[in-house]
Amino acid sequence: MISSDILQPAAVLAAYLLGAIPFGLLLSRLISKRDPREHGSGNIGATNALRTGGKLVGALTLLADMAKGAAPVALAVYGGWSEFWIAAVAVAASLGHVFPVYLKFQGGKGVATMFGAVLPWLPWAALTALLVWLLSLKISHYVSLSSVLAGCALPLAAWGFGASVPAIVASGFFGLLMTLRHAGNIRRLLDGTEPSTIDDRKAREASELRKE
Repeated sequence: MISSDILQPAAVLAAYLLGAIPFGLLLSRLISKRDPREHGSGNIGATNALRTGGKLVGALTLLADMAKGAAPVALAVYGGWSEFWIAAVAVAASLGHVFPVYLKFQGGKGVATMFGAVLPWLPWAALTALLVWLLSLKISHYVSLSSVLAGCALPLAAWGFGASVPAIVASGFFGLLMTLRHAGNIRRLLDGTEPSTIDDRKAREASELRKE
């Protein structure tokens, strides 16, 4: 039997390597024959995959990015690991997406992977953050703003639902990382130049009309 002194650190590394798999890039190339890094925002996440590759690519990327965060954390949770090691696995999977070794550490913003990592561990906090994201998107039409608000809500929800200290610290880290990864979006929001989901749709429709 493998010692936990070896198994748990190895699992953290495996979670990072799994999280680093750029499903948005792979699915875009496979289905739409496009590189999302060369179109739209240049991001490899689900939002840009949707914008540049279509609904199928966007949906599959979203599910894959969530799954690569959820899978290693679920194994740690149901394996009865301590909260510290579950937190380490969750953070590693998320950092893998944001700083993937396969793409010279140039990754996505990590929203879907972070949500996937938290869901099997802190389901009520994750669902609260999702509700904040949905309500914000409904009201503001800004994916970036919704993501930042959801990230800020996550540690508060974890604390409110009585999560452990490692869980609250990890949730706070996720919220901070999500905010930092959206720093450019925040600047554009303050400047009034951030495109909303409605603006993006109108821009695509106008582009399609020009091509006809």
